[in-house]
Parts: sequence; structure tokens; C-alpha cells
Amino acid sequence: MDFYGRRRIWFGLSLLLIVTGAVLLALPGFGLRLGIDFVGGSILEARFERADITTAEVRETLIPLGFGEPIVQKAVEDPHRFLIRTRVFDDEQRLLVEQALTDGIGPFAVERFEGIAGVIGRELSRKAVLAVVIAAVLMLLYITIRFEFRFAVSAIIALFHDVAITVAAFSLMQREVNSSFVAAILTVVGYSINDTIVLFDRVRENLRLRPYRARESGELINRSIRQTLTRSVNTSLTTLLAVGAVLVFGGRTTRDFAAALMIGVATGTYSSIFIASPIWAMWRERAGHKAVSSAADAGQVTADPAVAAAPGGATNTPAARRTGGRKRRRR
Repeated sequence: MDFYGRRRIWFGLSLLLIVTGAVLLALPGFGLRLGIDFVGGSILEARFERADITTAEVRETLIPLGFGEPIVQKAVEDPHRFLIRTRVFDDEQRLLVEQALTDGIGPFAVERFEGIAGVIGRELSRKAVLAVVIAAVLMLLYITIRFEFRFAVSAIIALFHDVAITVAAFSLMQREVNSSFVAAILTVVGYSINDTIVLFDRVRENLRLRPYRARESGELINRSIRQTLTRSVNTSLTTLLAVGAVLVFGGRTTRDFAAALMIGVATGTYSSIFIASPIWAMWRERAGHKAVSSAADAGQVTADPAVAAAPGGATNTPAARRTGGRKRRRR
């Protein structure tokens, strides 16, 4: 398969997905569904008398109240204790929540009740974006030192491509974006860059074995992709199987995290092969063409003064020397 020759197809597909995601984010009803970690909310820590209560039972008891879909976590060390997080409600609404839990599940004791202000959510958003940017800058510096600048920029472009598609997918599926989503995005960033580096390392090895010219960059990329394709597919499939098990059999609180990881891992494998590598090859080809053009221009500029300064002026050109030689042979 000519991976590099079909690069316009891959670029067009990725551009279509990213633009569609950007449009969805702007449309009402399709933006990111931010959790209480970002918009604020209330935390209720309750200790029930029963020990056989499930998180699904608590969640189904609270959903009819209309306070949004709560996040319910069961304490590992104490099966009686639950941490319930939902949107902000006042003291009157808190009494409704406590009454619903008592009627639906049984008696319990409130061990903690507090609210999360929206400003904390905005601070979390700012730090999440800052974490991705700092990680990208440090990766750019490291890859530039270990490989070259073109490798680094191509890898970072693929990295932001993966993040953009993952965010767009969550906007389309209307899954909740919370702190676990931020952790998943940072995990995707690390996984994506690792997959890209494996491929670029093979490109560097092939360059050491044979000095591919700039116009042969497409051939170099195709050869390197074919050599690492089995490794990339096997690694991604095994990772997707493990994450898929968490998505299917895990608790509700881990499903959004697993869904983000699955989308990011699949997109990271795709971008390493179809986005980062062609970008690097195109950049190398263009740099080679510019170098050849510059060398040709420099050669033309240095030839003219040599002709002008030659003994005899223009009669010292190759055409003049051939004409002079014929005249001498006639004599």
C-alpha cells in the first residue's frame, strides 16, 4: 500500500472530522457536557446502615429528583459509605435528596456535605489546557534534541490531531467531561507520541542504512511504515482489548475514562501512520527542492562573473573556443 501517495485522502478525512467536531462544539445542544468538576456542584458523603447497596441503586433513586445525573462512588474500605456528587442544590433541595435516599434505600447518616464552586471548575479547565501545552512543548524540545526539528513538529501536529478528535467524539456522543477525561487526554498524549516515535526511529535507522534523497522521502516513509505496521497494530489491539474490558465491565464512573482512552488510542495509531509521517516526508521533500533551487541560483550567479573576468572577455566562452579551434585547423 502506498501510504504516502494517498496522503491527501488521510489529510482530508482528518480535516473533515476536526471541522465537524468544531461545528458540533459551537452548536447548542452538542457542546461538551461538563461535569461538576468544571461547573461546580455538591458533594454528599453518606453512610447507610445496609451493606448490600450498589451504586446503581443510589443513582436510580436520585435521578427522578431532576438534579442531573449524579456521580456515585462506593468506598472500597467501607461498603456502607457512599460519595454522591451532583449539581449544586440549596438546603431545601438537600432535604429532598436525604428524604429520597431514606425512602428508597434506607436510613443513613450524613458524614459530609459541601459545595464545589464554579471558580474551582474554571481553574481545573485552565490547568488541564496548561498541562497539555506544557507536555507538548517539552516533547517538542526532547524530540528535537534526540531526532530533529521536523520530526518534533510532525509528532506534535499528530498529537493535537488526536486530542481534537477525542474532544469532538465526546461532544458528538454527549458524554460527560470531568477530571477523569483530563487524565484520559494526558494518557492519550503520551501513548500517541510513543507510537509516533517508534515509527520515526525506524525512519532514522533506514536513513543510516541508505542515504535516501529528498525526492525519495515517500519511498522511505512507506518502507518504514511497512516495517513497523505489525508492531503498531498489535500494540494498539492489545491495548484496546484491555480498555474495552474496562468500558464494558467496569463501573459507571470509569466508563467515560475508558471511552476517551479507546478513541485516543485508535486515533493515535492512525495519526502516527497517516498524519505525522506524511507531514515529515512532505517537509523534507520541500526542503530538498528549495536546497536544489538555491544551489542552482548560486551556481548561475557565480558563473557570470567568471565569464566576465576571463581573459579575452566573451571570446573565452566554450563556444568561442570551439570556433577558434576550427579556424586554427583551417590554417
